Amino acid sequence: MIVQDYVTLAGTITNQNSDSLWIRSRGYKKIIKVNEDGTFMDTLKVEKGSYRLLDGKEGGTTLYLKNGFDLKLSLDTKEFDETIIYDGIGAEANNYLAKKALLNEKEVNLKEFMSLDRVSFDEKLNTVNSKFKSLLGSTKNLDSAFLANEENVIEKMSNQLMVMFERKQALLAMNGQASPKFVDYENHAGGNTSLDDLKGKYVYIDMWATWCAPCKREIPFLKEVEKAYHDKNIEFVSISVDRKKDYEAWKTMVDDKELGGIQLYSNRDINFSKAYKVSAIPRFILIGPEGDVVASEAPRPSDDKLKELFKSLNI
Repeated sequence: MIVQDYVTLAGTITNQNSDSLWIRSRGYKKIIKVNEDGTFMDTLKVEKGSYRLLDGKEGGTTLYLKNGFDLKLSLDTKEFDETIIYDGIGAEANNYLAKKALLNEKEVNLKEFMSLDRVSFDEKLNTVNSKFKSLLGSTKNLDSAFLANEENVIEKMSNQLMVMFERKQALLAMNGQASPKFVDYENHAGGNTSLDDLKGKYVYIDMWATWCAPCKREIPFLKEVEKAYHDKNIEFVSISVDRKKDYEAWKTMVDDKELGGIQLYSNRDINFSKAYKVSAIPRFILIGPEGDVVASEAPRPSDDKLKELFKSLNI
């Protein structure tokens, strides 16, 4: 039997979003034409591994491809993950991936995981791990490389959740404790400012950078909150963690965007952000008048829970 040295991919898409499909991975891209009736067929020369299938609107799904596969798929884009089905050579691995995506969507809710106490977290993690391992174990005809990789993926997912949970617990433990301090950060208005200079007031801190799109999306909301609380016992402090090469961009953006509050530049000092375990920005922190941590991970300005928090503190 001669095994083809390419992948054949064909199928039918109901409620198609575009006239093409994209098959992508790092260093690979293939566009497949979709006919008006939703059918398509093409061949692909690939390196064995994972790829993303995108239909122009949905977030897509993961494919496992290797030369020799002859796959047929059907899906309805209105219920993408719920309806995708594969048939043919290579179907077992890809049907498993589709089921795994649904299981992940159902079982891995980060907000729920992080809200649990330690005992409940451990129980939940063990239950979820068992479900993923059971799904993998019940899938037949998987090649050894794919099977080993999926076992590794499940282990990595478990380890990542544990790391995130430990970080969350460490941050919660900071609440009520004396806050780590920043010292002599450059103030855009002139001079330097330290956290101790602001004692006597609540301090709402925004860790951000000029290159950070999510940070910039918060700016209009932060301005609204600052305006609403301008005469209250609270200071709004924005700390730029921009690189030195972006220093001038920071100064310009503060002026151009007419950013309010106290605008500080950290000059790449990592002590304060490291103490608060800042691994992503924007990050918001609320410190009390006596310098204690009120919320090591405070709500964003765009979150209504921020004003609820301020109200509970009689700010």
